[in-house]
Amino acid sequence: MASQTGRSSAAQTVYSVTKELILSGELAAGTLISEGEIAERVRVSRTPVREAFLRLESEELLALHPKRGAVVVPVPPGEAADVLELRQALEQSAAERIVRDGLTADREGRLRELIAAQRERAEAGDVHGFAAADEAFHRGIVEASGNRLASRFYSTLGDRQRRMSVSALRPRPERLHVLADEHETLLGHLLAGATDTFGAALRAHLTATHGVPGRPGGDH
Repeated sequence: MASQTGRSSAAQTVYSVTKELILSGELAAGTLISEGEIAERVRVSRTPVREAFLRLESEELLALHPKRGAVVVPVPPGEAADVLELRQALEQSAAERIVRDGLTADREGRLRELIAAQRERAEAGDVHGFAAADEAFHRGIVEASGNRLASRFYSTLGDRQRRMSVSALRPRPERLHVLADEHETLLGHLLAGATDTFGAALRAHLTATHGVPGRPGGDH
């Protein structure tokens, strides 16, 4: 029982480490990695690495190739556009409910804390940390609406959202400061009860970062 628990724990560690390497962009799309390479990096045997790789394959982050290793799967064509479309719909719906029911002081405070964290990450040029705070801010808007079903669904987009942000922002770290300002503007629209203006600003915000879905250069 103890050995099984240890193996399960090791597999979880390998899963977490490898997934972070993929989401952060350290392991770029198309990169071939081996079980031995990851086992040596995490200092475990190959068995938990195999288990972790299978889990990452089920999440469509790795493609396994027997006797060769695993390849980091690129973001599928069209997926970025799908994610942006869902984000726009969920966040717009959340904004309408927030304006109708109000934004609690705690929720507002949390959103302001995340903007402050983004400014710190931007100052440090920390794209990975900024992407995490960016995802938390947008997810925080949906959570603030009180719609639990929407919140649960939105959270499933988190990994894709973060990976897309790192990919889009790594070549343009100067945009981090702009994004923090845009988040401040989005929060201002919420507090002012301007749902239409919020929706337009959100669409411009997403488009400026990720491009226009469906057009050349707009499916990062």
